[in-house]
Amino acid sequence: MDIRIGVTDHPREIGVTMPEGTDRAAVKAEVDAALADGSITLWLTDDKGGEVGIPAAKIAFVEIGPEGGSPIGFG
Repeated sequence: MDIRIGVTDHPREIGVTMPEGTDRAAVKAEVDAALADGSITLWLTDDKGGEVGIPAAKIAFVEIGPEGGSPIGFG
């Protein structure tokens, strides 16, 4: 699943590819919790084990893509 996060005062989005089997509801709950308490940092772990931290007060939008990510090719 791919996640795009818009950050205020920054022209580009942050893209995170989550590991297979990531619980969509759990990710939404983490985002909701971070947005409810704007003083914390939203931490996400990508499919390669890297961690991305975004200050919750700077989050403009969060887009959670479909399970399995984007298809490759013309199929």
